[in-house]
Amino acid sequence: MKTKYATISKTGRRSNNEDTFRVVDMPQQDRFMGIVCDGMGGHYCGEVASETVCNAITKYWEKYAATVDCTTKVGLACKKASVAIDSKSDQLGHVQIGTTMVMASIEKDNVTIAHVGDSRCYLLRPGDGLLYQTQDHIRLDFGWEVIAKCFFSYRSDVAVPDVRQFSLQAGDRLLLCSDGLHKSMKDETLLTLMAEDKPLEEIINEYDKICETRGDDNYTAILIEVE
Repeated sequence: MKTKYATISKTGRRSNNEDTFRVVDMPQQDRFMGIVCDGMGGHYCGEVASETVCNAITKYWEKYAATVDCTTKVGLACKKASVAIDSKSDQLGHVQIGTTMVMASIEKDNVTIAHVGDSRCYLLRPGDGLLYQTQDHIRLDFGWEVIAKCFFSYRSDVAVPDVRQFSLQAGDRLLLCSDGLHKSMKDETLLTLMAEDKPLEEIINEYDKICETRGDDNYTAILIEVE
């Protein structure tokens, strides 16, 4: 299936952008992959963590483009990313760095969605509404929200993603985004805009306006439509 997409990644009200995203579009092979990583701001070098994991998974996906998408493939890519983040921590003097991750890989008329943390994927179908939404990996510690799953230095045990696979239809839309975007608006607003009969770039611009006005974090999104 053919895909088209639009992207955004902005600093927002933070001093630097700790989000990273990549898109791998391979129309000749009937494949597409998008990934968003959000570096954990409470730790050192969030932007380094997000870029390290994002690049590691993207390179694995490009190298094994001919391999059928499956849970095992996602797991192996994530193991590579865990090794990469440990190596980066070593280079930085054994500091602790971490990032969330959400990705969607489209292979012909199927999509594989994987995530750790609170970056999200939404899958919307015309006429049917929301088909799937990732569930944030969050727990409460003494009233504070804590990321329960993520890529984190020397903690590969918490970098085990949830993986789901679906069949796609023409007109389906997927949104990958960091929490800076989805926390800037109500879910109803996010989904209403996502379903609008407008070019993807116009919808992304609407998200941008809302995040710029109401958000307090970096915000990143990849909006994809299947044709």
